Amino acid sequence: MSHLASNSTTDDNKATIAQPTTSVNANGVQSIAAQTSGFTFNHTMLRVKDPAKSLEFYTGVLGMTLLAVKKFPEMEFDLYFLAKLTESERENLPSGADLEIFAFRQRGILELTHNYGTETKADFSYHDGNQDPQGFGHICFSVPNLDEAIAWFDKNDVEFKKRPEDGSMKNIAFIKDVDGYWIEIVQADLMS
Repeated sequence: MSHLASNSTTDDNKATIAQPTTSVNANGVQSIAAQTSGFTFNHTMLRVKDPAKSLEFYTGVLGMTLLAVKKFPEMEFDLYFLAKLTESERENLPSGADLEIFAFRQRGILELTHNYGTETKADFSYHDGNQDPQGFGHICFSVPNLDEAIAWFDKNDVEFKKRPEDGSMKNIAFIKDVDGYWIEIVQADLMS
């Protein structure tokens, strides 16, 4: 049984697809433009001071896999694309040019951008978006077991912004990466 309501128009430039009937509705939610079929939300970018330290954190502590590196020495920056892959995805990961194509077809990729020279500036840091003026807030990882994840972060000396037992929002943690960006940690079945 389909959970999509039919709501298509005949003009290709105005054709729409209804939001699923089981999705949440709120002011501002529109039908899906048919022209966006095939669009994939691919990545979010964070600027990092030292790519080696950031890669160590995201691969070693959060278990991500580096899928692509794009270097732009003439513009003095490099890009690192990481994903949190399943066991099956890791076992069947393509190589070479196919790996880069794979990376840009995925959902939820993290792009780390390193601007040359920041790693050597002792007093340099990026705005995390959570102080004035606020903007960007955090990225989020869903974990199978929140208590086990917290123990893992403690074992790896990860800095917490908020532990699950702190504050009024229980069962949610916020850790910080090496640049101070906030990472929300949730267990899906504790979120309802």
